[in-house]
Amino acid sequence: MKIGCHISIAGGIFNAPANAQALGCEVFQVFSRSPRGGPAAKLTKEVLSQYFAEMKKYGFAEMVIHTPYYINFGSKNKAIAMASARIVREELERATMLKSPYIMTHMGSYKDLGREKGFDRLIEGIEKILKGYKGSAMLLLEIAAGAGEQMGGRFDEMGKILRHPKLKKYKIGVCFDTCHAFASGYDLRTSATVNSTLKELDKQIGLENLKVIHANDSKFALGEHRDRHEHIGMGKIGLEGFKAIVKHPKLKKLNLYLETEHDKVKDDIKILKKLRV
Repeated sequence: MKIGCHISIAGGIFNAPANAQALGCEVFQVFSRSPRGGPAAKLTKEVLSQYFAEMKKYGFAEMVIHTPYYINFGSKNKAIAMASARIVREELERATMLKSPYIMTHMGSYKDLGREKGFDRLIEGIEKILKGYKGSAMLLLEIAAGAGEQMGGRFDEMGKILRHPKLKKYKIGVCFDTCHAFASGYDLRTSATVNSTLKELDKQIGLENLKVIHANDSKFALGEHRDRHEHIGMGKIGLEGFKAIVKHPKLKKLNLYLETEHDKVKDDIKILKKLRV
């Protein structure tokens, strides 16, 4: 288990390793493009060469990519849903160029189309992303907080996506966000509740499909469907919960990525490292 956080790529993605090292990261996560919109910066030979040199200089073996915030496979505007698929496919291709093993994406909301039609469009979008894809990076679907009809807020729904007849032939994994899962009603406050939550995840999704953990405490209480990250030990999950997560034998090979505010993220990394010992 290695521990890191989300890192800025301001000035170029080759700046990320130095930024990550300064915060005490052992791994790190980035947006490879602006999360708010606009075209992605080209990954030229020069950029890639500089990036890999910086990765080697600072001793990093893994970086993962988060897709932009605006992805929405449930839009009633099919052009938006299909554009979301195109962007995620581009991110998979960029991750392959950057030798990143995973990209993770939010899926959007059912509110435009309703659950039945929205689910069909979600499956269509994911199939569009992966059809003909030959790269090395794996697509991870991120568990959502369940606010406002978000897609992917329940383990059984995630399992239904992974096992869908149109998708089961593809390699798709899951990103588990502690804050999101807690907001959706999955208790993570004690060793016993972490065990029960992981048992449910294994039953519905399969622990073998869990590839990345976003480690974020929660500003809001269990099941409130509010996605507001808090610093480790300062939220409603608490230190006991994170100790149970970090120490859990079935999670020991997974890396943790913090998405807390950078005012105290360095302290969060230190806390998780201490819990890991």
